[in-house]
Amino acid sequence: MADREADRADEFTVFVEHVEPRLRQALVSVCGTERARDAVADGLAYAWQHWDRVRAMDNPAGYVYRVARSRTRLRRTRTVFPEVAGDVRDVEPALPGALARLPERQRVAVLLVHGWDWRHEDVAELMGVSVSTVRNHLARGLDKLRTELGVPAHG
Repeated sequence: MADREADRADEFTVFVEHVEPRLRQALVSVCGTERARDAVADGLAYAWQHWDRVRAMDNPAGYVYRVARSRTRLRRTRTVFPEVAGDVRDVEPALPGALARLPERQRVAVLLVHGWDWRHEDVAELMGVSVSTVRNHLARGLDKLRTELGVPAHG
């Protein structure tokens, strides 16, 4: 019995090591850095409590992402990113506000693909949507950002 519990704990540890950074990155795009840490912790705590069921799922990371979002009431958050200080280079000062005004799914797609270099397939898996849906969210989000920031689309 002790061996079974140790194997269960080891399996969960491997899961956490694999998905925690990805969950944190995804949730930062939803609710900002500080709240993302709490959301990930809540989601992983729930996953541990229900590990036998969660590990049997087709997409346990996507499930934990959705649990983390729902358990921390992230949808009410509108201040996603702090204002960028004027001395920060390589960041358009209006970008944080423009990103925060995007609909959540567009913001998640834009930040994960362009901010964190995620593959479309990985974003789709985490969000529980198809790759074409991720591409649609990405295209719409980028169009809105370009319009708001006055940046022309490349040829």
